[in-house]
Amino acid sequence: MLRPHMYQIINKNDNYYEFVVAVAQRARDIADAAEKNNIILTEKPVKLAVEEFAAGKCKVSDYI
Repeated sequence: MLRPHMYQIINKNDNYYEFVVAVAQRARDIADAAEKNNIILTEKPVKLAVEEFAAGKCKVSDYI
């Protein structure tokens, strides 16, 4: 299971499905950038994306 938990990241009024789509899109961006720059990721792109959302570096509204 990914940490932090999704409910710690999104607000009560936010849409769960929009959050999932935003994380998937951000993970794709991370994976594409790593492939383009020949960078080997030590962690999975989804985990990195969730951590970025938790840290406030990314917002759901940026991807929806």
